Amino acid sequence: MLQPARPLPDRLCQLWGTVTDVSPGVVQIAGVSEHAGLGNEITIETAEGVVSGEILKISTDRVIALLFGDSDIVRIGDRATIEREALVAPGDHWIGQVINYRGEILGDDQNNSVATPGPKRKLITKAPPSHARKSLGPRLKTGLMITDTILPLCHGQRLGLFAGSGIGKSTLLGTLANGVEADRIVIALIGERSREVNDFANHTLPKAARDKAVIVTATSSEPPGAKKRAAYCAMAAAEHFRDQGHHVLLLFDSITRFAEAHREVALTGGETPALNAFPPSTVRVIAELAERAGPGTQDQGDITAIFSVLVAGSDMEEPVADMIRGILDGHIILSREIAERGRYPAIDVLRSVSRALPRAASEPENKLIKDYLRTVSLYEELAPMLRANLYERGIDKAGDFAIDRFPELDAFVSQSNEGDIASAFEQLQSVLAPETAAKADKKPAT
Repeated sequence: MLQPARPLPDRLCQLWGTVTDVSPGVVQIAGVSEHAGLGNEITIETAEGVVSGEILKISTDRVIALLFGDSDIVRIGDRATIEREALVAPGDHWIGQVINYRGEILGDDQNNSVATPGPKRKLITKAPPSHARKSLGPRLKTGLMITDTILPLCHGQRLGLFAGSGIGKSTLLGTLANGVEADRIVIALIGERSREVNDFANHTLPKAARDKAVIVTATSSEPPGAKKRAAYCAMAAAEHFRDQGHHVLLLFDSITRFAEAHREVALTGGETPALNAFPPSTVRVIAELAERAGPGTQDQGDITAIFSVLVAGSDMEEPVADMIRGILDGHIILSREIAERGRYPAIDVLRSVSRALPRAASEPENKLIKDYLRTVSLYEELAPMLRANLYERGIDKAGDFAIDRFPELDAFVSQSNEGDIASAFEQLQSVLAPETAAKADKKPAT
């Protein structure tokens, strides 16, 4: 027999409980179990200031909450106020600003007090229904030859950028922020050092991109709950601009730090650790976040997303890299070996793939892409023989061609594209078949 629903407190009333236990980063609160929900925000009023957090676990007599701030100022008996839902109010007043995990503009107290926020949005929402979403849109000009041809990026595509530390990941993200055609740019810097946040905002990110960008950050020193909240805050901002009809470029750095923050939160909540201590829910949480990006419905814009993945020791089989590779619409891999020989961006073209192909290119363009990959692959096979001085010219014409053309094919990855996508393929044609390109240039006009 169904029981009558328990009446909830009026939304105008304040729901609060009392802190009964304090641990590093975690508190227990009594008196709110009947009305609290998972993910509800809390605010604890202490003698030294206010500490915020979110509810992680609920039992019959208490709730466990993960704090976003320091727990050493919380005392037994402090009042904890419970909010119904985690909300933020993104809007145009965020553009050109750095935002923290609470949705506040950093370093501008006056702007925080006078800015008119937009309508509030939930931090955690569902992706648009699959049957209502558009397909991937046309190719985007990125400003780089390699991503304008071999590894195309399309409207609404979600791409992974896999890299170890110090290989040029941030520089490539800044280049794409400046080169990709987008109405709004949302940048999530999750778990980065505070110095890196300042460097990216003030030096790596070009001014033209900064003027239409929102940077949401939670640094490495902040609690795991704050890092997760910053990630959801960035996604909520991207969805806000998408719902206005804008094409949004989301640069998420990094999904690995988000997964690590979720691991710490989940283990605190009692989940069972699995591979590398990541709980089973990690795949679901990453997939739910990534699915919120992508094409919108017919009356919305699109969110084109690039998620960076930190790959320790260039191990593409480590848990987070393995999870995210199957979720996204392609991946670009940065190689330490290529970076060490001085070619930037250090993209390993043969190990990278865009799942927008072959639909994103015409038949002649797809043939050029296959010719490029075939020639580079053949050179890589012959490279050990060249280094050992065992290769003999004149026996294999295709091998001779690959060796002769490789320096220009390799340099093609580093070239910027000042023209359109068609001109990028013309350049690729000239690199692959310079004789044919020269004859075309000399052909008299009709």
